[in-house]
Amino acid sequence: MQTAYVLVSPCKDEAKFIEKTLRSIARQTVRPVQWVIVDDGSRDDSMALVAQYQSAMPFIKVIHRDSGARAVGAGVIQAFNAGLAAVDAPHDFVCKFDVDLELPPRYFERMLAKMAADPRLATFSGKPWYHNRAGALVPELCGDESSVGMIKFYRREAFDAIGGFVVENGWDMLDGHMARWHGWRAGSRDEEDTRFLHLRAMGSSQKSLRHGRARHGEAQWRIGSHPLFFAAAAANRLKEPPLVTGALWFTSGYLRAALRGTPRLGDADFTRFLRRYQLRALRTGKREAAEWAFRERERALAPAGSPVRRPGADLTA
Repeated sequence: MQTAYVLVSPCKDEAKFIEKTLRSIARQTVRPVQWVIVDDGSRDDSMALVAQYQSAMPFIKVIHRDSGARAVGAGVIQAFNAGLAAVDAPHDFVCKFDVDLELPPRYFERMLAKMAADPRLATFSGKPWYHNRAGALVPELCGDESSVGMIKFYRREAFDAIGGFVVENGWDMLDGHMARWHGWRAGSRDEEDTRFLHLRAMGSSQKSLRHGRARHGEAQWRIGSHPLFFAAAAANRLKEPPLVTGALWFTSGYLRAALRGTPRLGDADFTRFLRRYQLRALRTGKREAAEWAFRERERALAPAGSPVRRPGADLTA
């Protein structure tokens, strides 16, 4: 089984969380061959904390850049790309890895096992949980059709095939669909040994939770989501605090992008493919629809007269 993986972590002012993340990687049963941490102009003690761990974790490599104010969406991918360019260790897998996470010790061991079990699996992740305002541990709302944005573990071959992440808001939704478009699977599952703790509320890292929810709504527009699918996604936001206002912020981002004529990220063929998946997902659920979309593209991409591949589809292995 191939086990060489690298982590690439954009980091800006993460002193509040990064030590727990460092300890999580130190405890992994399978460690990375390299961990590139991109210091994007941190003004706090983030890098001082990293330095304390480097002697015990010599695979950590720090590079420095300064893009100014914290910027998610396109900004985080610019930082990731700078880190990826600095990787100088041979590897079979690459993970875009945020430094506000706390992982179980077997997390990456299990990711490698998933990849070994299905040679057409491009990207996979566990599911994030977080502590709500009452202190209860609850799951974040994340579909099963792709890996989650804060910890995207990719087969290098597949990552290259999709051209990496787009440097635009919506990158973390587009990539899973783009993987299927190119004939790969993508997914995530909530399993005990890959469930991890997200130390910061998703979508709140740049300005506020309100800004983050609106940004996610805009991303739905940018990837080309069907209006019916978007309406269902907005209704689903009513399950996650802040309940009504969160759904309204999400909707405002989508509508504002539509009124401004914000460009879509995919071409017409890709958008039709995405919307067919989305309409099916409304009927059957995202997990079944994602497998259906993979099979559709598998047939479309197979050379004329050749047998269609039938790799194992069980992502719970």
